Amino acid sequence: MVSTAPPRVLTVAGSDSGGGAGIQADLKAMLALGVHGMSVITAVTAQNSLGVQGYWELPAEAVRAQFRSVVDDIGVQAVKTGMLASIELVETVSELLAGVDAPVVVDPVGVSKHGDPLLAADAVTTVRERLLPVATLATPNLHEVTQLTGLVVEGEDRMRDAAKALLDLGPQWVLVKGGHLAGDAADLLLGADGEEHWYRAPRYDNRHTHGTGCTLASSIAAQLAKGDTMPDAVAAAKEYITGAIRHGFALGAGIGPVDHAWRWR
Repeated sequence: MVSTAPPRVLTVAGSDSGGGAGIQADLKAMLALGVHGMSVITAVTAQNSLGVQGYWELPAEAVRAQFRSVVDDIGVQAVKTGMLASIELVETVSELLAGVDAPVVVDPVGVSKHGDPLLAADAVTTVRERLLPVATLATPNLHEVTQLTGLVVEGEDRMRDAAKALLDLGPQWVLVKGGHLAGDAADLLLGADGEEHWYRAPRYDNRHTHGTGCTLASSIAAQLAKGDTMPDAVAAAKEYITGAIRHGFALGAGIGPVDHAWRWR
């Protein structure tokens, strides 16, 4: 007896040797949400609960070969991007995504949870000009909003301005994540047509939040692959990541990961 394959989601991102973020977090979230996760590894990091001790990019031809291998044979129903590291890799991935007939969720990763850079400074312009125009959804945190637009968001009243500035760069939707602000964890979803949705969740007093951004973006991609509308996909992913943050656990001597398996425990 042969079972029907679940929806297929591809993550294009870096590997986190500590297992809390990157490719590892993406695949865990995808499994938890009932889709088949596949990967294109763009870089390898030496990373643990204390930070990123180093990273090494893969050659562009290796990234291209992984992508073509998966897409041309298995196919994808959604794609999520994370750490792309360099101008060459951003350009390569942007070119590949332009030919994909599936939703693309772009997490414009600039720095790690510990503040370690994961994107070359000279690649920010390439993300802005090449990657965001092929995104169905961009999911920047407030640091990444500033990096991409120059806007500094210090309160919810500026999140709409930030979302509009990002929409001007080409994505169909933008989710501005307000997790670094005080109060409830509030995120704003804004569409190019002006459709607007706010998502709020309690803020849990838990420092173990490594992998939050990766997990949220890959969760949205999973929900889109299952057929959700964008607002519904974000709502479901927000509920999942809130639970994962609430149950985040200590690991090593620093910041532990969110718990991708919180619904099973």
